[in-house]
Amino acid sequence: MKIFIILGALNAFLSVALGAFGAHGLEGKLEPKYLEIWKTGVQYQMFHAIGLLIIGILAGNIPASSLISWSGWLMFLGILLFSGSLYVLSVTRISILGAITPIGGVSFLVAWLLLIFAALKWM
Repeated sequence: MKIFIILGALNAFLSVALGAFGAHGLEGKLEPKYLEIWKTGVQYQMFHAIGLLIIGILAGNIPASSLISWSGWLMFLGILLFSGSLYVLSVTRISILGAITPIGGVSFLVAWLLLIFAALKWM
């Protein structure tokens, strides 16, 4: 599915941009603890941007699968919730936002499991 390639490439782009912003624009403005939280958001965004690219390529090469589609949407949701909550937490220091992060983490885990199930079904 073309949408997952686009979302993957867009998130990879944003990950690089946000990583550079964190390294150059936030250094000295955030406490080291919050800068590390920002970096974690960037890393997970990039990992899952690559996951979205893989899903997009797979979706174009195997028969239509709702497992792959769900995997892609959950991975995208995970980026929004996990990385997004870490970015906002870093700059606002509103600690309650940390409660959203695990929901994004669970989205990532389920997305990867669905991808495994899709591969097993396809083989």
